[in-house]
Amino acid sequence: MRPALREAHAHIFQLGRSLTMLDLGGCTNAQGVLDAIADRASELQEHEWIMAHSARPEGWEDPRWPSREQLDAAGGDRPVVAWCFDYHALVASTAALRYARIDSSTTIESGVVELDKSGEPTGLLLEHAALHMWNRVPEPNKEKRVELVRSACTHLAALGFVEVHDLKAQSWLGGVLTDLLGSGEIGDMRFDLYPLIPDLKASIKARSEGFDDRVRIVGGKIFVDGTLNSRTAWMLHPYADGHPDRPNGTPMMTPTQIEEAMRVCKDAGLAIAAHAIGDGAVRAVLDAIEKTGCDHSGCRIEHAELIDEKDLRRFVDLGVKASLQPCHLLPDMEALRRAVPDRLDRVLPIRSLLKSGLAPGVDLLFGSDVPIVRADPEDSIQGAVHRRRAGMDESESINPSEAIDEETAWLCFGNE
Repeated sequence: MRPALREAHAHIFQLGRSLTMLDLGGCTNAQGVLDAIADRASELQEHEWIMAHSARPEGWEDPRWPSREQLDAAGGDRPVVAWCFDYHALVASTAALRYARIDSSTTIESGVVELDKSGEPTGLLLEHAALHMWNRVPEPNKEKRVELVRSACTHLAALGFVEVHDLKAQSWLGGVLTDLLGSGEIGDMRFDLYPLIPDLKASIKARSEGFDDRVRIVGGKIFVDGTLNSRTAWMLHPYADGHPDRPNGTPMMTPTQIEEAMRVCKDAGLAIAAHAIGDGAVRAVLDAIEKTGCDHSGCRIEHAELIDEKDLRRFVDLGVKASLQPCHLLPDMEALRRAVPDRLDRVLPIRSLLKSGLAPGVDLLFGSDVPIVRADPEDSIQGAVHRRRAGMDESESINPSEAIDEETAWLCFGNE
């Protein structure tokens, strides 16, 4: 039996929603995606949206997404949105793009609308362009929202989690969790919430109306960069196969904006939790923490998939928590080898972080980022201990010198 665990990085509402969506995780090429969408279309009424998740083109022999026209044909001209597993890229059909008013002239700050040779959208949207599209998908009503949160919590509890940190908490989430705890529908779980900075005031106001003691707002969330699979993670040095217009990835915030967000949290007596995957983003966050005097205030860096050697000790010196997801190593292996073959020795330096002085389960935390990948903690144990997928030869491990033992890995899920 597993011990009581803490899931240090989850998205509760989106997990619940994903459980109702088409799962493309088993698809091995673009045609598989199209076949799955066509099967789902045959089950739906005319004009119903087809929503899918967990496509992983980097794992395909040909990593090209299906085109907008192919989605139109497979979906019967329905609105179709299919997320990459990392939720930083999606493909959309013509009907979906039209609904969101995205065309060849659309520009979105910190987002990319990919165009074909004729200047028309291919259907592929990156970063804030993908979010722009998703934010225009019809939202579940209030009753359905509660149902989705309940199912997500039940799912996490079945995996042994008694504490969950939500790293993009909606302003209404604390109230829904409070009601579910009060009715006894989700047991005795505890929740730490990190709303996005723009949602922080509304979340604090909702808290003033009364939260269960097991529900806390403990910080604000920012996105400093993108992801490796989209080549939008912010790197100190260019990708081996990066986009010529953004060879080092795509910073989602300027240093000034990062500092401003930290001051907002500091004024509210809260910590910051910063999504920072690339080593450039990690350094930018550490610099901002130092500059704003937010050191030793509970600040967290989420993901930190690559960390420059010069920045390892700064986590301890500044009192910054490293909230890692070793499970991401498993789906990211192909992307890492293609994108940063010269920096694989900087990928998830868990052993080095521990040697620098971080303590497992205290300021070095493990989570999954569910529904980006599944929440089963065994996946992070596999990634942290073996540094490769189950069944792979030991020679295929990525940065095996940073492996840790299984006992220490479980401590990183420890529930204090």
